[in-house]
Amino acid sequence: MNDNLEKRVMRKVTLRIVPFIMLLYFIAFLDRVNIGFAALTMNQDLGFSPTVFGFGAGIFFLGYFLFEVPSNLILHKVGARIWIARVMITWGLVSGCMAFVQGTTSFYTLRFLLGVAEAGFFPGIILYLSYWFPATRRAQVTAIFMAAAPLSTALGSPLSAALLEMHGMLGFAGWQWMFVVEAVPAILLGIVVLFYLTDRPEKARWLTDEERDWLQATLQKEERARAAKQSHSSAWKGLADKRVLALALVYFGTSAGLYTLGIWSPQIIQSFGASSMTIGFLNAFPAVIGVIGMVLWARHSDRTGERSWHVTGACLLAAAGLIYAGNVSTLPTVIIALTLVTVGISASKPPLWSMPTLFLSGPAAAAGIATINSIGNLGGFVGPMMIGVIRQQTGSYTWGLFFVAGLLCLSAVVVLLLSASNKRQQAADLTHSETHH
Repeated sequence: MNDNLEKRVMRKVTLRIVPFIMLLYFIAFLDRVNIGFAALTMNQDLGFSPTVFGFGAGIFFLGYFLFEVPSNLILHKVGARIWIARVMITWGLVSGCMAFVQGTTSFYTLRFLLGVAEAGFFPGIILYLSYWFPATRRAQVTAIFMAAAPLSTALGSPLSAALLEMHGMLGFAGWQWMFVVEAVPAILLGIVVLFYLTDRPEKARWLTDEERDWLQATLQKEERARAAKQSHSSAWKGLADKRVLALALVYFGTSAGLYTLGIWSPQIIQSFGASSMTIGFLNAFPAVIGVIGMVLWARHSDRTGERSWHVTGACLLAAAGLIYAGNVSTLPTVIIALTLVTVGISASKPPLWSMPTLFLSGPAAAAGIATINSIGNLGGFVGPMMIGVIRQQTGSYTWGLFFVAGLLCLSAVVVLLLSASNKRQQAADLTHSETHH
């Protein structure tokens, strides 16, 4: 009986929550990286150098970094529904204002404010998923949710390219149209969130009493088991945990890779002489393959229960792709290289995100996840910025791509060290408990 009940509840919860939050993240990611397409014409219109563009694209993550943890703690207090709605409406408004950038100051200011507005969205959703899904299902659900990022690139690239073609309509540039049109869904969906999202299982009128009771009991049992195993439930414990900082460093490398791709790949493809529309379709290809790789890899990680090697292997694949991309000279080979990078980076994320909830619960999980995400996302500042700086100094993308590949290799090493230290810790705990019995 119980198996049937579990299947039924999980199907209902998945169908109700996952497609919707995927749509939200799809729009979030689109508004975060559409700057990469705007750059194809905006940089020339406004006279931005590679350094100015790289810094402005990356400064988003400084705003994001500063407001991430407070935002996640507020979400834990006021509930996901109200807070995620607030996040989406404000970032939609700021993103639309990007159409009116005049020069470097307004560019930097708006990109920074976009980060502030969007802070807390991603870790808020990761936390929200932990209210609804038992731990054994979390990597796969996270993978499906996170597949929205490469999907956003796959569908958003041709869309952004098409909007650039509206150049001159009503006297506005194509990139201005792109910012305005792509900001509207965030505002509209923010309003929908208020009516559609359910904060917690106990409030879910769309589950029967029996289904609700089963889900609450299952999640509470997990929570108690975790709380019994560790004293890490205060927010400060989550922030001070060495493993949280190690995972933040790992995430730093993967974010540098992800946003280097998101923000620079349209210009990298353009440097081979492709037109805007061609870039839109070529940029979508690696992302489609990335989605498939990510879901299959996460499923494998859940089935085997193994996380560390799944993260390490994926990071090394992405690093190899970046090194290859720095050495290629034709358009087809650069697309192959970008595909390797996309698959590696996409596949590293779900197993990585299922690691923190293995050792954190309650407020510590909220603070820990937000810390990993906010420190890690600074990679989104460093990667794109260094590509811009190095490109301006050397005139090519090569050394910038090598730099980001180095960060990904560092991520791989840190995961292995963390895994070895966890194994030692577990062995020590085991001996300790045996000697006490």
